Amino acid sequence: MTIQRAPYAAVSAQSRGRLLAEPGSPTRSEFQRDRDRIIHSTAFRRLAHKSQVFVPHEGDHYRTRLTHTIEVAQIARALARALALDDDLAEAVALAHDLGHTPFGHTGEDVLDAAMQGFGGFDHNAQALRIVTKLERRYAGHDGLNLTWETLEGLVKHNGPLLRPDGAPTARYAKAGVPAAILEYDALMPLELATWSSAEAQAAAVADDIAYNAHDIDDGLRAGLFDVEDLREVDFLRDILDEIHALHPGLERVRVIHEITRRVITRLIEDVIVESGAQLAALAPSDAAQVRAAGRIVVGFSPAMAGVDKALKAFLFPHMYRHPRVMKVRGEAAGVVEVLFARFSADPALMPQEWADAAAGAETDARRMRLVCDYIAGMTDRYAVSEHRRLTGDAPTLR
Repeated sequence: MTIQRAPYAAVSAQSRGRLLAEPGSPTRSEFQRDRDRIIHSTAFRRLAHKSQVFVPHEGDHYRTRLTHTIEVAQIARALARALALDDDLAEAVALAHDLGHTPFGHTGEDVLDAAMQGFGGFDHNAQALRIVTKLERRYAGHDGLNLTWETLEGLVKHNGPLLRPDGAPTARYAKAGVPAAILEYDALMPLELATWSSAEAQAAAVADDIAYNAHDIDDGLRAGLFDVEDLREVDFLRDILDEIHALHPGLERVRVIHEITRRVITRLIEDVIVESGAQLAALAPSDAAQVRAAGRIVVGFSPAMAGVDKALKAFLFPHMYRHPRVMKVRGEAAGVVEVLFARFSADPALMPQEWADAAAGAETDARRMRLVCDYIAGMTDRYAVSEHRRLTGDAPTLR
């Protein structure tokens, strides 16, 4: 079946290619090959044992980085199909977007960033690029996954440009500068860091927002961090609750939670489809390059729904992300990563032989520290705890 795509959709057959040229596949598009390489990577499998908000042993049904990623990919595909974009590219970017996350979620990232001050810091987006261009070692002829320009561009720029038109870093990178890993790769294969990404990558970015808003409400309710009636603090959620109670009076709590979650996802997705359709119709780009040159987001929430998105995040921040239970675990997890970095940076020989040998051959302190950082960043939660136990004879309960 021939799929009719919009003129501004990315075209796999017209991809700007890979850093290292490869023969095409007779059965898959270039973006499908990227998607498959990401799914089969070691870093992708590790996401199954990396925290989203809760560490995995707190319950079997809370999201991990892997289940979050799968949900983002599903939403990204739905948005791309509705907007007549290349859904394989949207899915590939979504599947890769969290590959650079550390053990224990943003807690691990914060610790590594602090530890790496003076050596380039740590940024999970830049780490994802390092993984897919350097750290994965699966192919006989090259390091990394050798993904297409479009997937790498989407991975790096799905949240927007990194540089202003004058070449200065955008606000996000104004203080620390654009991470060296991104600039180094950009020198080899320019990713147009001052432009927006493709519509497909923008779909993956807003899919991330939709997924974690919905599933963090779901997980927070199931964990008992807040109650269903607390959601009435947000007008959008109050209206959803009233609708559920009117349609299904006396519905059991577990089903109420599911009804809330699916309604949140549906309404956010439908808003993005309508708003993005209007934005794209007004812009009327003739190709993907004109989307990148638009100077603004073209796939995203309407102004009203952007306000809802802000309200949802404002609710979740104190009720979930800074809840005392979560903060206690975050503190213990931070201690694990701090100990690992201190021990391995002082004595790299404590790392597995391959990593220890690489550190011993490092030409500079910065290179040695980056190797230590790479090793820790790649750990799953449970492996980080295991390494902490090996080095100290003790491990926190993370409960």
